[in-house]
Amino acid sequence: MSTSRDFDFVILGAGAIGSILGAHLARAGHSVAMLVRERRAAQLRAEGLKIRGLSEFDIEVPVLTDASQLEHAGVLIVAMKTMGTAAALQPLHHVRIDTAFSIQNGVFKNDQLIAAFGRDRVLGSLADTSGELMPSGEVLFTRNINLLVGELSGELTQRAESIAATIDRSGVRSTAVPDILGREWSKFVAWTGFMTLAVATRSTTWKYLADPDTAVLLARTVREMGGLASAKGIALNDQALLPVASMCRGTEAEAIETIRRAGEAFKTKVPDHRMSALQDINAGRPLEIDDTVGEALRVAARHGLAMPVQESLYHLVRGLERLGRDR
Repeated sequence: MSTSRDFDFVILGAGAIGSILGAHLARAGHSVAMLVRERRAAQLRAEGLKIRGLSEFDIEVPVLTDASQLEHAGVLIVAMKTMGTAAALQPLHHVRIDTAFSIQNGVFKNDQLIAAFGRDRVLGSLADTSGELMPSGEVLFTRNINLLVGELSGELTQRAESIAATIDRSGVRSTAVPDILGREWSKFVAWTGFMTLAVATRSTTWKYLADPDTAVLLARTVREMGGLASAKGIALNDQALLPVASMCRGTEAEAIETIRRAGEAFKTKVPDHRMSALQDINAGRPLEIDDTVGEALRVAARHGLAMPVQESLYHLVRGLERLGRDR
């Protein structure tokens, strides 16, 4: 194990995307530490990070299970599942963190980082990047579109541009953007439907996008979530998994057709793409449904908004997860 207590990058979580980022940054010559649970730590210490798919390489990276081993991190990247994030951040309060951002799903993740490190040290972020952690410990790198970072204030700063450029040069595409909150919400508005339908159908992504009935459900969840974004004063855009701003402005029929076209595009370009939630439920891992979709429903209730389709899918997914554990 490395004796250093000071790293350029500390990655909290070594699932698919955390492993991809850590491996590429280490290969590019940056000092990187993976802060992970003991089970994954033992695997990484024995075999290193093993990346397959869009990149093919193995690399050893310092692995930590105890945050007391850290003194300083230039950039903390939170890449774990949303469950237990607050508890995982608690031991890091003593660490000097220059900048922190989370690539987790959802739009409520930034609040936890602000509580831990202060607003001026937190960037917003989202990853249009995909991978799959295989049972062997290898990570299959399947999609490398863009990892966005930006200031919560909406400014385009040298800090955000420098971090994005560093990640991009390492081989994981990344860009700094000024409108990160709108980007995060636009992804979330689409992601909630993708996630719940992936679990409900147990299907590869293109199939439930292209199917006429599941496309109806996805269109309705997008439009319901778009209403929540509007209530929060967030301007959506079309630069996400789906063109959600246009889907919320137009008719339901137009939204359905947009989704089905997206399904055909996924079928052509990434026919084997599976949402991480589908990977999780198939592997018996817990789902992050409550911290993402559940929290959105609770916020909607406080705004007096009804989201009947999203709420029904939320309860269906929770039930499927519970029934799967009881087998």
